[in-house]
Amino acid sequence: MSTNRINDNTRDERIKVIDDAGNVSSTESHTDIQEKTIEHTIEDGPIEVSPEEIIEKPDQYSEEDLRKTQLTDAEKNRLNNIPYAQGKEKLIEVRNLKQYFNVGKSNEVRAIDDISFDVYKGETLGLVGESGCGKSTTGRTLIKLYNATDGKVIFDGTDIQSIKKKKELLKFNRRMQMIFQDPYASLNPRLKVMDIIAEGIDIHNLAKNKEDRANRVYELLETVGLNKEHANRYPHEFSGGQRQRIGIARALAVEPEFIIADEPISALDVSIQAQVVNLMQKLQRERGITFLFIAHDLSMVKYISDRIGVMYFGKLVEVGPANAIYNNPLHEYTKSLLSAIPLPDPESERTRIRKTYNPDIHAYTADDVLELREVAPDHYVYCSPKEYETLKNNYNYN
Repeated sequence: MSTNRINDNTRDERIKVIDDAGNVSSTESHTDIQEKTIEHTIEDGPIEVSPEEIIEKPDQYSEEDLRKTQLTDAEKNRLNNIPYAQGKEKLIEVRNLKQYFNVGKSNEVRAIDDISFDVYKGETLGLVGESGCGKSTTGRTLIKLYNATDGKVIFDGTDIQSIKKKKELLKFNRRMQMIFQDPYASLNPRLKVMDIIAEGIDIHNLAKNKEDRANRVYELLETVGLNKEHANRYPHEFSGGQRQRIGIARALAVEPEFIIADEPISALDVSIQAQVVNLMQKLQRERGITFLFIAHDLSMVKYISDRIGVMYFGKLVEVGPANAIYNNPLHEYTKSLLSAIPLPDPESERTRIRKTYNPDIHAYTADDVLELREVAPDHYVYCSPKEYETLKNNYNYN
């Protein structure tokens, strides 16, 4: 967000430029909405114009696009989610996974603390939670950037911790790839786009010759919405959204079955976020790729995910179908996360009550056995036996 000072003979006002309609409606009494990509005001009125008037009567497609990225309560039941994984064939099985740092020391960190879940072929599993909850560490452990402290990760029938030989690692790395959060830091600034994308092609010897190598890169660039002329440019010549597309092309270069998308849209403007997410959905439909989508933006996670997992302090506290998580959250932490989603309706945003999560409300005892329990079909929550009975009896199946 930027703030510009406007001076005239009668007043001195500040206009805040922001790319999130939900945040505008909750914080501003006057707005000026700008389209950054062409650097001109697309909706501008006198200083007396309220956010209600602008949001209720959008005249430009870009503002409409901003609104579409925000989910209201009324929209929860009519989103078209990606079709759920047919047959539910498991691609990844995570069992009692632990990832500790500084083990045995006073500053030991339990980034992942005994979590279990499955990822099915052809689906997108969303993973959400606050900063530091262990989302990214989970993704990095799945792809063996970290060696797990304990537990198992079974990828298509193989325990990845047993993969030691270079040839086996190469085969594994080809089948599983990662899209990183920062499109600025994840690309080598000294390499041209051609060499960045072709790195995996070279490592796995996928190209017959230089011509085949170049054609593969050109095809990948077109797949992600760029063109072959971009192959001879350096990363600094591209916008953030374009760089992330290059990162996606790099991941696709080795034709993976599973892609871990580690907050791939958090560094992008809202309108660009939608483009990247739509691209990922298109690739999934066309290539059958399975995704683990890690993000902070809960509304975007619901839009792209078949199922959602919620993490809190290294624990997986709730897992279920996307609609069930949003319409009928069970864990109190999930409820607090959902209440924090900004709405584009100014009146609702100003009057709604935010929920805060206090772990002490559970009042667990030393005898309580805490684990993920299936309260409803495919809907699991981390709870005690007593909480489980209460949740099951009160579950809303509508």
